[in-house]
Amino acid sequence: MAPPLLATRGNTGMGAVLRVPGMPAVFCAHAVSMAGTLAAEVALSILIFQRTGSAFLSALVLVCSFLPYAIGGTLLSSLADRFPPRRVLVLCDLLSAACIATMLVPGLPVPALLGLLLVTGFVAPLFQGARAASLSHFLDADLFPVGRSLLRTISQTAVVSGFALGSVLVAAIGSLWLLAADAASFVLSAALIGWCTPSAPAGDPDGERTPRSVLRASADGLRYLRANPPLRRLILLTWAVPGFSAVGDGLAVAYTAHAGEPATWAGALFTGYAAGTVLAELVVARLRPKTRGRLVLPLVVLSQLPLIGFAFSPPLPVAAGLLLLSGAGFACNQGLDPLILRASEPALRGRLFTIQTSGLMTVQGASIAVSGALGSHARPGLVIAAFGVLGALTVVWLARRSPAAKR
Repeated sequence: MAPPLLATRGNTGMGAVLRVPGMPAVFCAHAVSMAGTLAAEVALSILIFQRTGSAFLSALVLVCSFLPYAIGGTLLSSLADRFPPRRVLVLCDLLSAACIATMLVPGLPVPALLGLLLVTGFVAPLFQGARAASLSHFLDADLFPVGRSLLRTISQTAVVSGFALGSVLVAAIGSLWLLAADAASFVLSAALIGWCTPSAPAGDPDGERTPRSVLRASADGLRYLRANPPLRRLILLTWAVPGFSAVGDGLAVAYTAHAGEPATWAGALFTGYAAGTVLAELVVARLRPKTRGRLVLPLVVLSQLPLIGFAFSPPLPVAAGLLLLSGAGFACNQGLDPLILRASEPALRGRLFTIQTSGLMTVQGASIAVSGALGSHARPGLVIAAFGVLGALTVVWLARRSPAAKR
């Protein structure tokens, strides 16, 4: 593998990442496509509700955004290693743009709209896995976790602003125009990646390219993970942290209603978790790599313990503060990413990062669904606190079972 384009020379912050040739275009493309995607989800939800009057069909937009991660990330993960990452990224963006543009066809049935959204969901984990593999080629072991941290920071910032702005833009320009803007955002992302970023070699360029071989090679990534317990525990740890802490977001509306406050105030809880994630990512990125490594265990515990405070039904400002602290624990990934990088084979990194992304989204969706079901029969604050206890026990057990993370 070719050496990274930039030596850190003691500078391991986000500024050092952005000075690597081509990296500003990568992050700009991510910001553009994330903003477009989130706003389009709002637009599509509203469009389907306006056509059908069904809250259930409108809610399926979010389900179709999460569900394909489990299947697409598992079956297609080997494609992230078979071809040069830049080619995979551009093709994924163009395919997503074509799907969103097709949604603009007048009178397209709702099942067809949801089907097109499912296709974009299938390619999303492949895109993210190829991008992570590309970052691992151009950024050294110290800068790689900071690069992924910057991607998460952009994502969380987009979550805070995208849904709010999406509703405003739908009212201002209409759902169809917002969907058109999303299709354009994918085209712009493809152009930035294709023309403004350097090319990295494929991780496994000699593999067969038949459909059967793609499935077999994707299964090789799962078998490699199964046969490598230290790496498997690290991946599980990256799933467990948001898997348990995400219930705070999942039950935010129910908790707000149970507290006797207007449902619109739930936005404070959503913002609290996202703001904590962004602030912690920015702070931890400024620390030395060894310090980030030492903070893994404290941060994974921090991601869960504040949730236990919901057992006492705190008022909304305090609840938002607890979620802010919980979100701050997500910065543990800056210490975990270098461990995953060192424990994985370069030829399999595209597959492993695709599996990591798809598993993370699947676990989050499942935990939110389970907590939502429990929250309809028990006090929401009590459910959040119970997940906090289970989450704290789980992440500590996984961290202590992983010698690298424990150190």
